[in-house]
Amino acid sequence: MSAMPPDSVPLGDALRRAAARLGAAGVNDAQVDAELLAAHVRGTGRGAIQAAAVRGDALTAEEAARLEDLVARRATRVPLQHLTGSAPFRHLELRVGPGVFVPRPETEMVAQLAIDALSAAASPSPIAVDLGTGSGAIALSMATEVPHAQVFAAENSVDAFVWTTENFAHVAAQNARLAFIDLERAFPELDGRVSVVASNPPYVPDEAIPRDPEVRFFDPPEALYGGPDGLDVVRVLSRTGLRLAHPGGTIVIEHGEWQGAAVRDLLTADGWRAASTHPDLTMRDRATTAVRP
Repeated sequence: MSAMPPDSVPLGDALRRAAARLGAAGVNDAQVDAELLAAHVRGTGRGAIQAAAVRGDALTAEEAARLEDLVARRATRVPLQHLTGSAPFRHLELRVGPGVFVPRPETEMVAQLAIDALSAAASPSPIAVDLGTGSGAIALSMATEVPHAQVFAAENSVDAFVWTTENFAHVAAQNARLAFIDLERAFPELDGRVSVVASNPPYVPDEAIPRDPEVRFFDPPEALYGGPDGLDVVRVLSRTGLRLAHPGGTIVIEHGEWQGAAVRDLLTADGWRAASTHPDLTMRDRATTAVRP
């Protein structure tokens, strides 16, 4: 192996220091974050970074300085996705940053419920709506994975809409349309025509301040808090869904792990049928579906 340039830094050493600093700051999966930040610095993937460390590769002085700066910011609990500018979601890489809710892995199963219902719709061109789309995660997943569907997404946060617009342009799904509109008034032209109404609304009760600093300080409050019981927006979604959905249409709503019974009761009281709550991969209740009569 050739000698390293005098101003270079062994990648393995840099990763160990980064992981130690992040671990001391309370970051979960500190080694993973260190590798992902190094991958971002080098414009490659995490696997390539792991292989490079095994080979004994080195970072240039400039790369080492960039990594050190990113690790310092991550140690203050700035979300990893804000530092890299992207968040993986199913088969998509979504662009995210301050002002938009960072999509979570658990929402991938919520998208799957919507995709399954949309795929099963008895129409050659079924319509789906994602209300409060945020980064566009659920809407763009439906549009790309059910290409014969027409997908409409609504977002009314100016800060989030910047990122939504960028993601819609980047994915460039010809069957997806984005509108800047409040979810309660969204898409009146689709009334009674929608096969799937999906949403990941704010559902954290106002007094239940999230424990993780990444959520508490960096996710937009309007994407987190849903009133005293966390269900204020869910109530609006239920009524809006009844307006939009055709008979036999499905509503899919993400919620907190303790809210399944309350969401089922709410939907049933509004007239939805067959309300059912579904667990995520960690076996925590994550979403409730129901069918319009």
